[in-house]
Amino acid sequence: MPSISAKWVAPSLALLLLTACSEPSQPAIPDAQSIHRDAITIDAHADIELPGQPSSYVGSDGLSKVSPAKMRSGGLDAVVMSIAVGPKPRTAEGYAEARQTAETELAAVQALVADTANNTILAKDPRALIDAHVQGQLAVILGMQNALILGSDPAYLDELYGAGVRVFALTHMGHNDYADSSRPLFNAATRSREPDAEHGGLSELGIAAIRRINALGGVVDIAQLSRQAALQTMDISTSPVIASHSNVQALTAVSRNLSDEEIDRIGATGGVIHVAPFRGYLFDSANPQLDQAIRNVRRTAGIDENYLYPFELYWEIQDPTVKATFLADVSELLKDVNLSSMLDHIDYITQRVGVEHVGIGTDFNHGSGIEGFIDASEALNVTTGLLDRGYSARDIAKIWGGNFLRVWQESVRQE
Repeated sequence: MPSISAKWVAPSLALLLLTACSEPSQPAIPDAQSIHRDAITIDAHADIELPGQPSSYVGSDGLSKVSPAKMRSGGLDAVVMSIAVGPKPRTAEGYAEARQTAETELAAVQALVADTANNTILAKDPRALIDAHVQGQLAVILGMQNALILGSDPAYLDELYGAGVRVFALTHMGHNDYADSSRPLFNAATRSREPDAEHGGLSELGIAAIRRINALGGVVDIAQLSRQAALQTMDISTSPVIASHSNVQALTAVSRNLSDEEIDRIGATGGVIHVAPFRGYLFDSANPQLDQAIRNVRRTAGIDENYLYPFELYWEIQDPTVKATFLADVSELLKDVNLSSMLDHIDYITQRVGVEHVGIGTDFNHGSGIEGFIDASEALNVTTGLLDRGYSARDIAKIWGGNFLRVWQESVRQE
């Protein structure tokens, strides 16, 4: 395994960030608004909403949960907008469809940045993001999720990097030719799930992709990889990794969350786990009454009673009324999940591996949003909650963006 534990600190960037957010020399009552304003606040993962297309994931106003207006309202400086596709057939037609989806989403982000009314830049390196913060501009960082976009040849990574993509995750739901997913796909025709592992982690294509991402200077994202694939990725990567939107399995036992083994390895290799305000990844899975209630709702809807996370398989429900009822009923069961639940996961990671290894990655525009942090406009609430729990201004600056920037800078130095 490459030894990176002694080299992941980025002195120049760390000094800049900590100087900007340094503790006052005289005792003072910390102020959440000033701490939030001074920190470089970064959401490490949100999905891309296409203007004019119907979506059940946007805000009540019909707009993206990370729209420029909402980011400004909440004091959110930057967001990783991920070019992402769901599962598709691993055929020439499926790859072509995935590529077309990626190019459409890329064009949407390019149009957002090109609109001067948004006062938003596409940040291709850490310095550009820092400069945007100083100048009062918003920043978008491009991400990629699901190597189906690459087809059967990781060479397309170079083209994506050339277009500005800087954060790369190999899987979404379902295994692909590159890696095993933490969420094996359910086959509606056979009424069966994929095996837990197809490759035993990464395939040869996946290993080649990780090495190419390192060589380009991209950030490796292990979100949604299987446990074995995540651990193998950390063995191979020559720079620290992030988990862009992943919570704690010990608190919420769903397959998508990170095990203690993965959390410990991320901490040991200098990486960062970005916690998401997603009810299905934050509920109290140890509550037997809640578990039984979720199973009852799933049984009533006619889908598999066993679940990888509570909302899983809603797309399998054909009757729109039954589907709407299922989603409403599960949402009602998880209504007590709130910002405090999310902060519990941040606390767990901090106490286990340190505040240098935790961040925020919302997964907005893909089902995320909880009481207290429903969209980017409520980002200040996270700072207030962290402050109330005893985190210092320096801690909060690290959580909100300093840790991500440190990993990004270290990734760039691998070029």
